[in-house]
Amino acid sequence: MTRADCSLAQDWTYGATEDEVSGLAPTLSIYADRSRIRGMLSEDAAAAGLRVSVVGDLAALITGEARPLGDVVMVDCPVADGQTLAALSRLDVRAGRTGTRLIVSTVVDALEDVFGCLDQSGAQILVDPDRADRVIALGHVLAQFPSSRLRELSEDERHLLMRLTEQVGQIAGRIERLAPTDQAAAQALAAVPGSAARSVEAEEGRATRALRPPLPDPRLVRRIIRHRQLRARHFDAQLFADPAWDMLLDLTAARAEHRRVSVTSLCIASGVPPTTALRWIGQMVEQGLFARVGDQTDRRRAFIELSDRCADAMARYFAEIGTTTALV
Repeated sequence: MTRADCSLAQDWTYGATEDEVSGLAPTLSIYADRSRIRGMLSEDAAAAGLRVSVVGDLAALITGEARPLGDVVMVDCPVADGQTLAALSRLDVRAGRTGTRLIVSTVVDALEDVFGCLDQSGAQILVDPDRADRVIALGHVLAQFPSSRLRELSEDERHLLMRLTEQVGQIAGRIERLAPTDQAAAQALAAVPGSAARSVEAEEGRATRALRPPLPDPRLVRRIIRHRQLRARHFDAQLFADPAWDMLLDLTAARAEHRRVSVTSLCIASGVPPTTALRWIGQMVEQGLFARVGDQTDRRRAFIELSDRCADAMARYFAEIGTTTALV
């Protein structure tokens, strides 16, 4: 299925109404076939201060009458058939254009297809989520809205948003430390105007490539991964949970092996639940360490790989620690 298949869905081309952007509480649309899920999402959204404007089944998303999306759309699609994927793809394009936040829940078996449809809006994807996962996703969305659009939060809700913000900050900080930049060189480059700056940047890029160490032997990286996994046999795996590093190792080995990695495979390599892994993948893509690459033979699929900058950082890391200490 391609983007052209999106004609199966309504051409919803307009965004939020004036009332929805004039300081009122953010609005939420809910599309789910399971009535229990619709009721639960409505309750949690109301408790979080969102105004529920639309509640319907997936058929309403696919063939229903055109309506504004509002600020947030939550979609539950445990079965991703052709029409649903077409509607998701169209919804993703429109949300990317209007700034609507998408939260899409699915199951592991449908993850590849759903992930392949959502590449424009920065959607949060939840895999087999429980109620807490959905509340956290809503909390993450709320943290992105101006305070003027939210009702006064209770103390418990304030603490939840603070914890979510702190977690995102920790992720960003840890990612930033993976590939430190030369601040002095950056400042010197910034002082060079126009085309001269681009020339200096190109020369530095060529020099960096000339001095770039090779990626480590993928057999070594696989041994490190196996040794890290062995710890879970003797200790609680949560003691060592480090999904960002586990994914970096897996993608480093894959790049050296000239092998592509699907999002499902990368979630497994992370050692954490898929929903958590997808949050990390989103952060790593946003930070420019991971790159999302479409499958040229199947438009429904997408792969994850290291960015060139991140691959350089991993190569330098392994070169610095040396092969004798790489297993520590």
